[in-house]
Amino acid sequence: VPVGRGQHPDDRVLVDAARPFEAGLKALTDRHPTLLKAFGKFSKWTNQMGTLGGGNHFIEVCIDETNQVWVMLHSGSRGIGNAIADYFIQLARQDMERWMIQLPDRDLAYLPEGTEHFADYVEAVQWAQDYAMQNRQSMLDLVIAALTRHLPPFEVTSEVVNCHHNYVVKEHHYDANVWVTRKGAIRAREGDLGIVPGSMGTRSYIVRGKGNPESFCSSAHGAGRRMSRTAAEKQFTESDLAQQTTGVICRKDRGVVDEIPGAYKDIDEVMANQSDLTEILHTLKQVVCVKG
Repeated sequence: VPVGRGQHPDDRVLVDAARPFEAGLKALTDRHPTLLKAFGKFSKWTNQMGTLGGGNHFIEVCIDETNQVWVMLHSGSRGIGNAIADYFIQLARQDMERWMIQLPDRDLAYLPEGTEHFADYVEAVQWAQDYAMQNRQSMLDLVIAALTRHLPPFEVTSEVVNCHHNYVVKEHHYDANVWVTRKGAIRAREGDLGIVPGSMGTRSYIVRGKGNPESFCSSAHGAGRRMSRTAAEKQFTESDLAQQTTGVICRKDRGVVDEIPGAYKDIDEVMANQSDLTEILHTLKQVVCVKG
């Protein structure tokens, strides 16, 4: 699996995984030709299908409380998803100027529901969400294939826990159909299975949603940062990283110090605080963590 800024070379593109997305993307770019310019270096979006990216994206091999092995990964819609977001943000700002809508901050620009640009944005977001899900599935397939080649025979369960954590969707809450934006949050309807990662040196959890209406049936998707990346790089060293990731096979160099466990909130405290939103089904401890 290519990580960081890596992508699959042309002769190893996951064609079968990428092909179903061609028609939807063409429909969007036919209506928004300048969107092609926004892609820039991400124009080869097919090459990024099945790639991890950087930052807090990861692939982990974990052990649960019964010594069952889990493969857990965190990634999204990659460069093309980011390009789509940037494009529609600029479009929203232009619409605010065109309609002479005064805002206290230009970053509050929005696309009003019922307009052409709003409908196109919703379509683009859904495309990116579907791309992100297939990207994760493709990586999972590659990881399982690698483990199969290098380990004694093992059985793989068919159940996969898959959840978006940065997205928008229309749902019904409090007797109204509303647009719900979950940023750093997952859906936690009653019975929903979810993943709540800690950090590269702490526990993670497989959970089941309780459907709490006060949270719009949502829960935190992870521990969350307690400090910025810049602050973490100033406060911690490679030695700190090695100490805080003892027992985990992972990068321990300066390039990932900003992802040190100490830069994240206490995952157990987070889980305690949202005990009314989810119940814990499995506790995972990583033995291998791959960062971009």
